[in-house]
Amino acid sequence: MKITIADPTGFCFGVQRAINALEVALCSSEAQGSVMSIGMPIHNPQEVERLKKLGLIVLDDASKVLEGATVFIRAHGEPRSVYEELTSKNCRIIDATCPFVKRVQDKARELTESGYSVILLGDKNHPEVRSIVGHSINNIEVVKTPDEAEKLLPRSKIGVIAQTTQREEDFKQLVYILQNKTNELEISNTICQATVERQQAVKRLADSVEGIIIVGGKNSANTVKLYEIAKSRGTDAILVESSEEMDGRWLKGKSIIGVAAGASTPEWLIETICKAVAKMTVG
Repeated sequence: MKITIADPTGFCFGVQRAINALEVALCSSEAQGSVMSIGMPIHNPQEVERLKKLGLIVLDDASKVLEGATVFIRAHGEPRSVYEELTSKNCRIIDATCPFVKRVQDKARELTESGYSVILLGDKNHPEVRSIVGHSINNIEVVKTPDEAEKLLPRSKIGVIAQTTQREEDFKQLVYILQNKTNELEISNTICQATVERQQAVKRLADSVEGIIIVGGKNSANTVKLYEIAKSRGTDAILVESSEEMDGRWLKGKSIIGVAAGASTPEWLIETICKAVAKMTVG
């Protein structure tokens, strides 16, 4: 069996930058052996477990951060209110917000300050979206589907932005819908280029293999998008978080397999999956 790995795949710039910063913080004397993170620092359970062994403490809310603690701000970013709370507790903040997420935060604030009603394409429950909404001076409406967009009321000025991991096809569809709801539409395509490149790589790979394995956390938005894209191409696709989830029966009858991974999937996990597949085919 031939195994073809998508290019690019694995950690994007923003995630790699964040992990590097977290590892440095975990080893620093200021951290005193532990660093607190509000939420999972990366949407990959296996990588989070590795980081916990180095001293990472994952909390589910900023209110649980201890006075004077070292706190890691993940690549998804956090609302301004979280920074204010951490500052009031005299915390040492390691801010690893992805520069591309920061760009969306700044654009959201800029548009609202200029009087635009801002529409954000994304998942309202995703931490990146909450961080973007939390950096604007006025309310931002978050939409995920065309049906939600169709229900929006017309207004004089609309600014449209996107969560960095959204699909470009979905953003274009949203823009098309919003054109009929305003006289002035300011379009800012804030989808990260790394996301676009990974999505295009999966499209190419899906068209040339008999099955494709998407590796990554099931809570990772960009990873799930890759799985959806592979399925939409008519390719037999599966989404796995670890080699333990691999089923040799899925490989039967396939002579060429593709492997792709989200921007939050570490290289070591991709290698583990490839080795597991190779072992299953030999056996």
